[in-house]
Amino acid sequence: MSIRGKILTLDKIIEKAYHLISGRRVEQIEEGVYNVVGEHGTYTVVRGLDGSIRCNCPGFTSRKKCSHSLAVIMINNPRLLRRIEKELKREEKRRRAKR
Repeated sequence: MSIRGKILTLDKIIEKAYHLISGRRVEQIEEGVYNVVGEHGTYTVVRGLDGSIRCNCPGFTSRKKCSHSLAVIMINNPRLLRRIEKELKREEKRRRAKR
């Protein structure tokens, strides 16, 4: 996924989604509809009754995945959110140990 010339790996998308949640930048505005305040604007993510996800950001429009939509998936799956949180904390410890 490319945003302003940068290639985003899946790890980076996961990390960005987690930071959107921990920064309290995801707000449910009605059933299945969320506003997500990203780095380049506020986007609307819609979660369908069938579990499908849509976001109106450029990344999702072109590639069908983005940190905004993943943040909504994570919020609706607490077990997944906890697992990602643990892994990100583990990775942060590894980074600090390498310094």
